[in-house]
Amino acid sequence: MKIFQTLGSLRGHLTVFIITMSLNFGSLANAQIAVDADDIGGVVSGSKGPEAGVWVIAETDELDTLYRKIVVTDDEGRFLLPDLPKANYGVWVRGYGLADSEPVNASPGSRLDLRAVQAANAQEAAQVYPASYWNSLMEVPPASEFPGTGENGITPLMQTQADWIDGLKQGCQLCHQLGNKATREVPNIEQYETTEAAWDRRTKAGQRGGRMSAYLGRFGKDHVIEHFADWTNRIMQGEVPPMPPRPQGEERNVVLTQWEWSNEVGYIHDEIATDKRDPQINANGLIYGVDLANDQLVWMDPETNEVGEKDLPVRDVPGEGDFGSYVPTQVFESSSYWGDEVIWNNPANPHNPMMDAKGRIWMTQQIRGPRNPDWCKKGSDNPFSQHYPIDRAKRHASYYDPATDEFELIDTCFNTHHLQFDFEDDERLYFSSVDSMIGWLDVKEYERTGDAQAAQGWCPMIVDTNGDGRITSDWVPGNGEFDPTKDKEMASRWYGIIPDPTEPNVVWAAGAGGPAPGHIARLDLGDNPPSTCITEFYEPPFENPEAEIEGFGPRGIDITTDGIVWTALSGSGHIASFDRSKCDVFNGPTATGQQCPQGWKLHATPGPQMKGVETGGSADFHYYNWVDQFNTLGLGDNVPIATGSSSDSLLAFLPEKEEFVIMRVPYPLGFYSRGLDGRIDDPDAGWKGRGVWANYGTNTVWHLEGGKGTKGSLVKFQIRPDPLAH
Repeated sequence: MKIFQTLGSLRGHLTVFIITMSLNFGSLANAQIAVDADDIGGVVSGSKGPEAGVWVIAETDELDTLYRKIVVTDDEGRFLLPDLPKANYGVWVRGYGLADSEPVNASPGSRLDLRAVQAANAQEAAQVYPASYWNSLMEVPPASEFPGTGENGITPLMQTQADWIDGLKQGCQLCHQLGNKATREVPNIEQYETTEAAWDRRTKAGQRGGRMSAYLGRFGKDHVIEHFADWTNRIMQGEVPPMPPRPQGEERNVVLTQWEWSNEVGYIHDEIATDKRDPQINANGLIYGVDLANDQLVWMDPETNEVGEKDLPVRDVPGEGDFGSYVPTQVFESSSYWGDEVIWNNPANPHNPMMDAKGRIWMTQQIRGPRNPDWCKKGSDNPFSQHYPIDRAKRHASYYDPATDEFELIDTCFNTHHLQFDFEDDERLYFSSVDSMIGWLDVKEYERTGDAQAAQGWCPMIVDTNGDGRITSDWVPGNGEFDPTKDKEMASRWYGIIPDPTEPNVVWAAGAGGPAPGHIARLDLGDNPPSTCITEFYEPPFENPEAEIEGFGPRGIDITTDGIVWTALSGSGHIASFDRSKCDVFNGPTATGQQCPQGWKLHATPGPQMKGVETGGSADFHYYNWVDQFNTLGLGDNVPIATGSSSDSLLAFLPEKEEFVIMRVPYPLGFYSRGLDGRIDDPDAGWKGRGVWANYGTNTVWHLEGGKGTKGSLVKFQIRPDPLAH
């Protein structure tokens, strides 16, 4: 008995010794940190000494909007929060394996020793893991259940396991960060007889409930709900995902700055900071975003930390004829958050912004009802209408000019979705579509004449499958399945789009949606469109014996300055490059998509895989990707970056090292980015003069950490030379 008492006493003295040494270390390390008048610096220590690779978060509500700065500790637990506006901050620690520490009040110029708190158990630690880690617990139907027969609960639309995974991502994860707390758990589940009933009810809730419920029919609704319910049940019973690694290497040099903007129902689809072709355009200027659900152009001033918004105009009167809100203005079934309240009304339906060399913000938006004017239709003398008549278009074009504070609305015959300016001097603006075509606007012609018809053109994506070097003269729209004797229309929902900087009149596109594997395409307008337009299409290697790695689901697309295409495979979880110069076959009877596996390189993105998956079952979802052509982040020229839309991150890939730099946004949980943009404010200011901008682009901001009342945030990513750099 006495022996145990003595051991207990020794343990107590040892604990005091460790804590004392930790505090002494903190004071010593703190003295090594140079803290300027606009910085907060110090040391984070836990029960075993310094805590490396954890986040230190400073937050204040004393500015025009809620403001945050987030950094990572170094090997010795030291941190430096740089360039803080004058205010009082709550400063606290979050990290994997920890419970959140209590905020400590501090102001710029302060030195702090912060105490990390060890999580009590695995369940508590897992509460701050990215959604993708929780999503990895999803049990995918085994490959043996495909193709679906209907009788086995899976519809014949699902031919492969890859189709099921891609469908889950292109449908459910297209709007939601599947795996966050709001989705993995069911509110008020005790009200339902079964978890299946709870899931059926939640997928009918709100203004988009009808669309959610209908989409599940693509899988076999009862079957897929059983998988959701099983997932939720196991989590409620205590199952937790593996712990993510803490930030390492360059990841510890990341500095995050956040500004809340918009409102508690804002759906900021994308943001824009500069002209992609010249990242010094609009230096130090406003950052803009489009609120898809509320028809607003929102803005943030990084110099003054102010935010605001502008209502988007439309040409027709909403509610008259067939012109109305894109989101249904009826609640399908009551929402757990909003009840029967209609929170969205968006006849303008803005989607994607882009900035030109004059600092104007171009957008894809609906300006009128969907019925096209006669010059778009069959019987018109417009050469593009004669080649490919279009009866309806649900989204068109507009721009906002900050110099005049005015909007310009521009009619288009074709649907618009994403948009990108050409790299040529003629200012051609390309648009992807949700149809089988690519459109464009000659901006200079429109400025000169104001004539939308004269300034625009479009081409359907037609593949020269018979290999005669031209589009067959008797080609007609919608000529069906692949036939090597006939040219084929690529009837795909073209989503991502990017012009080729190395070839005039060439644009690349990515096709979203199934079936797997999906595809990218190269459209060459030729010298006399539309008659000279010819498309090539390429699929990621899939069920191809010549390929070492398989993947599926191209969605985003971008390109390097030397013409290498990069696409994020949202289905399989890869970032992939495609080098057309390595191909031998471009068109003709054998150009069926899998003709150039040697042109592809696939790199699996970091993070866990879903259960039971044979090929490409990454739990992460990549909504889009972007190439940092001009080193706006500081990792080098032409670095591709995928959005880790389900992993609270941006994923920068370093091709020469074949390594990823994970730029995680740890707070508030739910960072779901759809796009990103890099800007150089001062090329002579080192890391401080440059950065990448992205946005919490989730459809449902009330699913973010904090719940109902939380707003989305704009995030600036910067990488400094080391974790203590000013």
